[in-house]
Amino acid sequence: MAPTSTPQTPFGRVLTAMVTPFAADGALDLDGAQRLATHLVDAGNDGLIINGTTGESPTTSDAEKTDLVRAVLEAVGDRAHIVAGVGTNDTHHSIELARAAEKTGAHGLLTVTPYYNKPPQEGLYRHFTAIADATELPVMLYDIPGRSGVPISTETMVRLAEHPRIVANKDAKGDLGRASWAIARSGLAWYSGDDMLNLPLLSVGAVGFVSVVGHVVTPELRAMAEAYIGGDIQKALEIHQKLLPVFTGMFRTQGVMTTKAALALQGLPAGPLRAPMVELSPEETAQLKIDLAAGGVQL
Repeated sequence: MAPTSTPQTPFGRVLTAMVTPFAADGALDLDGAQRLATHLVDAGNDGLIINGTTGESPTTSDAEKTDLVRAVLEAVGDRAHIVAGVGTNDTHHSIELARAAEKTGAHGLLTVTPYYNKPPQEGLYRHFTAIADATELPVMLYDIPGRSGVPISTETMVRLAEHPRIVANKDAKGDLGRASWAIARSGLAWYSGDDMLNLPLLSVGAVGFVSVVGHVVTPELRAMAEAYIGGDIQKALEIHQKLLPVFTGMFRTQGVMTTKAALALQGLPAGPLRAPMVELSPEETAQLKIDLAAGGVQL
C-alpha cells in the first residue's frame, strides 16, 4: 500500500532518483539497494524513483528492473512512494515495463520523453496516453529535452493532463517561463527535476523535487521546501544558497558518476558503474570532496 498522498502532492514532496547499486563484479546488489533505500527514506524522502536515468536504466535488463523494484518495495514500500521508471523510446516496450512494474507492486510510474527518434507532439501524446491506459497506476511525465531531443509542449501538457492517471510532471526543461504557463494551464503536480532550480520552480508553482543531490542532502531539501511553503522565504533562500556548491559539484560531470562517488565517500552502497559510464578520476573526486564540503556535507 502506497503512503498517503494528496492531489497536490501525489508522490510526496521530496523524492530522490536513486542510483542502482552494483556488486564488484557488476551484478545487481539487491541488499545494497535495500540498505540505500532505507537510508534515503530515513533521511526524509517521501518517495524514490527506481530505474530512472540515475539508476542506470539504459544498462539494466527488464528482469533486473523488476527485481530492483521488488527489493526496494520490501525495504521501504510502506513508508515511501516507490515510482518505477518505465520510459523508453519504444511505446510497446514502455507498456510492457509499466505492466511489469504494476504487477510487482510499484506505486507509480515515471515516463520519460522518447529519446533519439524525436517524435512529433502528436507522437508524444499517443505514447504517454498509451502507457497511462495500460495500468491503473498514476503517471509522472518526465520532460528533459536536453537528453531526449524533444520537449513536451505546453499544449501537449494540457492535453495529457486530461487523462485521469497522468497527474504530475518532472521538469528538467530549465525554462521557468514555460514551466509557469504549463503549471497554470495544466494543473499537473509539478516536480523540479533540476536541483539548481528547485527553489525557483517552487516560486512558480512546483510542489516538490525529484532530486539527484537528495542522495546527500535530503534533510536540507526538505527544510527548504517546508520553509518556502510555510512562508519563510528568507530561510528557504539561505538553504538554497548554502547548497549551491553541492548543486554545482554533483553535476560537474554525469550525475550518476558523481553520485556513486559521493555515496562511496560516505560508506553507502553504490558500487561500480556500467559502461559507458566511468569512474571519476582522482582529480574529479578531489574536486567533488571540495564541493560537498563547501555545501556542508559530512564525508
